[in-house]
Amino acid sequence: MIIRKFAIVSLLASTALVANPALAQQAASTDTVDREGTGTSGNDIIVTAQKFEQRAQDVPITVSALGGERIEELGVTDLDELSNYVPGLNIQEQSANNPGIVIRGITSDSGSAQQGPRVSLYYNGVDISRSRGSYQSIYDLDRVEVIKGPQATLFGTASAIGAISLVSARPRPGFSAELTGGYGNYDATLLTGFVNAGNDVIAGRVAFEWKTRDGYVENLATSQEDELYAQDNLGVRGSLRFTPTDRLTVDLIGTFDRQRNGGTPFISGNFPTEAGPADPFGPANLGGSPLSAQVLGKDQLGLDREVYDVNFTAEWEFADDWSFTTVNGYREFDSLETFDADGSAAWFLEFAEIADGWQFSHEGRLAYNGMNLRASAGWNYFTEEGRQNVPFSAEEAIFLECLGGGAVFQFGCVAADGSVPAALITPTLSQGAIAALPYQSVFENQGENDAYSVFADATWLATDALELTAGLRYIWEDRQSGYFADVPAPRLLGLLPSELQGGLLQFFPWLTASLIPGQIDTGGQTFSASESFDAWLPRFNALYRVSPDVNVFVTVSKGRRSPVVQLSATRDVAGNPSPSLQLIPEETVWNYEGGVKLATGAVSASLGVYYQDYSGFQVSVVQDDGSTRTESAGSATNLGIEGELAVQANDWLRVFVNGAYIDAKIDEDNALVPAFSGARFRLQPKFQAAAGFTVDREIGNGMRFFLTPSVTHRSRIFFELPNSALISQDAVTLLNARGGVSFADERFEIAAFVRNATNEEYLLDAGNTGGAFGYPTFIPAEPRFYGVELTARLF
Repeated sequence: MIIRKFAIVSLLASTALVANPALAQQAASTDTVDREGTGTSGNDIIVTAQKFEQRAQDVPITVSALGGERIEELGVTDLDELSNYVPGLNIQEQSANNPGIVIRGITSDSGSAQQGPRVSLYYNGVDISRSRGSYQSIYDLDRVEVIKGPQATLFGTASAIGAISLVSARPRPGFSAELTGGYGNYDATLLTGFVNAGNDVIAGRVAFEWKTRDGYVENLATSQEDELYAQDNLGVRGSLRFTPTDRLTVDLIGTFDRQRNGGTPFISGNFPTEAGPADPFGPANLGGSPLSAQVLGKDQLGLDREVYDVNFTAEWEFADDWSFTTVNGYREFDSLETFDADGSAAWFLEFAEIADGWQFSHEGRLAYNGMNLRASAGWNYFTEEGRQNVPFSAEEAIFLECLGGGAVFQFGCVAADGSVPAALITPTLSQGAIAALPYQSVFENQGENDAYSVFADATWLATDALELTAGLRYIWEDRQSGYFADVPAPRLLGLLPSELQGGLLQFFPWLTASLIPGQIDTGGQTFSASESFDAWLPRFNALYRVSPDVNVFVTVSKGRRSPVVQLSATRDVAGNPSPSLQLIPEETVWNYEGGVKLATGAVSASLGVYYQDYSGFQVSVVQDDGSTRTESAGSATNLGIEGELAVQANDWLRVFVNGAYIDAKIDEDNALVPAFSGARFRLQPKFQAAAGFTVDREIGNGMRFFLTPSVTHRSRIFFELPNSALISQDAVTLLNARGGVSFADERFEIAAFVRNATNEEYLLDAGNTGGAFGYPTFIPAEPRFYGVELTARLF
């Protein structure tokens, strides 16, 4: 700990007077880009996807960008809602601790500390992709950029298939402030705003968001205080900008995020409740473990999570056309989530996940921006440590009876009235001497990763119409994994006569060592293993200006997901615990893409076509013990089309429409995992679209009327591999709207919103941990939400 803090402090100190052009330019964009411009959605937005300020139209890769005002117009309050409006993007927020981020069919959601992410999530220029620490509130943002396709040269190794860049609003000269309060159904409350003050040399900004909501799934369990999916989120961000000269800009940003959210509604597809048969959209009875406080860490289902983030960025323009930028970030997260994985009242599959970790990154980038050449080169260092600790609690007889489908002791697991007859097994076998046989176990995976890379990227303006770009990153990784498990032997066998013991062992041959199949005690040891890897990752782009309004581009790039040093436990020939090491080869993808971008007068549009070829395609497979492991499924391909159109019909009406077609699947005749042959990628619809319009019109006397209705659509998605109609969700179409009036020259505003206006019933997820034990569970997505917001501004 002391060494880590010393390294961080000394590195920050050594870079305090220099900067990384990419991030400093990102920081500068808030001041240089007109807020009315960032409110639009199209190729006229200024982005920094290539680490230089450019119109999105002039970037030779596919970029979807939404400004902060546009996000507000749509009524978007979370990243998962935002993804409905970005073609090729799908974000599944099972909880703030477990988001699934999907770009062009590729999902990044593993909680294992031993595995690397596929999709980069960047917050003010720093990679925050580690799943359990990545969730970020999106209040007071300048813009969100979604960069499609492998971008290792620009965004590092995690962007195997793309990156999402969140850029917060920066401090500005002058004084301004805003405060919004809101109230909605399910007793939802919102309080958010910012205060900004400063001058041309130094300015500061404090922004915050606090939102609460009752859960939208009724929980019949009397032991639980909150309904399922209740929400209590707090985010606070402080920003400081120091500009002592025109050539030096320094930004320091500190962020705190906290969640105290209710339990995830894992509703069984098999077990009824006292309210009736199993119904994914009905009430649940999730009481968790009676020993939850002692075994799982807290007695209530749900998530307790804190995230601390510090970002230091500086840009120094040390000569005409030359600049140096440094971007440094430290992030730490600590979370505890308890969940009832069987979806029933039975004391069957009660788990917690304790995930914590920290990361530090440093990047230095030298940039040249001349008349006919733009170039940058630099280095990056990224280090992280993390762990995923998973305690388990059950009653032994209940577990075995439910696992065996009610056929082991002939009591049954859960009765038609929602009661648990299996709870009578232990008292019956012990003739009333023992009321219950509590069982607990725990396993933990650990990861320590260090990545070092150097990179260079150059764009040559060969003619007035033609730009050619080439980039290359070399990366070296040291990856170390750890694993331990405390898995005691069950005690139930000791209650049975020898002949009954033999019958039970026929059902469950592993029962002499553990209750959960596949769990192996490490005998008090923590196993470890480490490996080193390296790779070269190139990209090539060309952009041709057909006219001042129309550009065409082609790109070829290589992406990579890091190999996995996957470590667990097994038994040697003598029956003793020993490490089980599996090295999963890297996943590589070649991305071939071409497109056209248009920005002329009132019309902004883009159309892109891509083909991706995967080798060593990595898939997550749920194991018998409820954990997941990574396996290679061989080769896969992805053919897709993405399009966006925005039209400023007149000075008060904007219309938008976008869509995507994604044919992403594992190749047929797969020899490595035949069951996956031809399977579509999980969490990715084949078709996705969104459309809407914004009316923003002055109505006199300092008043204006605004309204943004929208519709989003996605086709069927499969939640797991191999694909199953049961573990999927049919096509979903959602209607949303936000509108209202402002007065006193926009100093005050009242707005109303509705999301999922038709109260569509659909699934957020299915399968889950319960599915690994033969009892899939289903998570209902958000119902109709509506409310009002009042805003006051000073400027």
